[in-house]
Amino acid sequence: MDITQLILDDHHEQRRLFAILEQLDRADTKALGAIWARLSAFLEVHAEAEERHFYPALLRVGTGAGGKPSADDETEDAIKDHNEIRDAVAAVARHALGSDAWRKAVAGANKANSEHMGEEEREGLADFRSNADLALRHELALAFATFEARHFAGVTPVDKDPKDYVEANK
Repeated sequence: MDITQLILDDHHEQRRLFAILEQLDRADTKALGAIWARLSAFLEVHAEAEERHFYPALLRVGTGAGGKPSADDETEDAIKDHNEIRDAVAAVARHALGSDAWRKAVAGANKANSEHMGEEEREGLADFRSNADLALRHELALAFATFEARHFAGVTPVDKDPKDYVEANK
């Protein structure tokens, strides 16, 4: 088991759930609500799992990838992205389920999340695969999977200051 693969698997599931939302009839608010509830909880659990398990390890072993000069820069950008995703998810709740405004807000969350995933896949994950040994990747995968399993219904979203996060987790 490898934490980088678990993160990629989560990214695939996030993309799948956003695609399902795009295909559902706007009048089917029960289905929209169920899928959105699952996706919004999953996005936050995934981010928190990364912030507890992946990024602290990246800060210890990473050297920079995908155009970022260091793991500090990769991590600071990722934490900023997580905050933006949290804000985009919160914006969805301000609109009536299935409305044009709701769909637009969901599209905004999808955009923020998609941009983050692309950067993370080119930067932090690539850096970690290059610099972390398989034993560490396995150990973190088990902790990451356990955290997600324990918190499958969600966790309370909490924005973090990116610079403070990096300093606290070095």
